[in-house]
Amino acid sequence: MPITLSPNLAWVLLLVAGLLEIVWAVSMKASQGFTRNGFTAITLIAAGLSFWLLGLALRQLPVGTAYAVWTGVGAVGAAVLGIVLFGESLTVARIGCIALIVCGIVGLKLLGGENAA
Repeated sequence: MPITLSPNLAWVLLLVAGLLEIVWAVSMKASQGFTRNGFTAITLIAAGLSFWLLGLALRQLPVGTAYAVWTGVGAVGAAVLGIVLFGESLTVARIGCIALIVCGIVGLKLLGGENAA
């Protein structure tokens, strides 16, 4: 019997799934093309957990909203950690684009709807 999720729990699971997307993206970079076993293992585990939690959140949230938020959280986190950990470029344009993604995530949470599609 499937467990029914409240909208709030679905959003929490979605946020955790997005955070795990950041983990697997950054660990994939750190794995240097899957040549470092520890980071490769972290990548695979975090990716699996991220997909699983996204799937659970989709029981309650609309697919378009959930997928956009999941990828947005991952993209923002990966971009910020790329700057901090890997010395990737930090420009005003890049900050502005990251801010637009954050605005989209917030907008989807506030306006995107929480009922199942």
